Amino acid sequence: MSDAHGVARDQLRAFVERIERLEEEKKTIADDIKDVYGEAKGMGFDTKILKKVIALRKKDEQERMEEDLILDTYLHALGMIESPPDEQ
Repeated sequence: MSDAHGVARDQLRAFVERIERLEEEKKTIADDIKDVYGEAKGMGFDTKILKKVIALRKKDEQERMEEDLILDTYLHALGMIESPPDEQ
């Protein structure tokens, strides 16, 4: 086998091993997050709402405002709320 093939094989193996290590770290972190949610639930917090809060904190204010406005528009169209906030 030529050196080029050997180098490519070694690089491929290195990439695969790095990905495998990162996947294991990702699983460990996911398990840790699950444990934190379990602790929060044990303290009486609603984990479904906590997940929503975390998702909202990832978005900037403008993005949240746009989504809220669209949500209100849809809810109004379905008769689930009186009127969108901009019509009041």
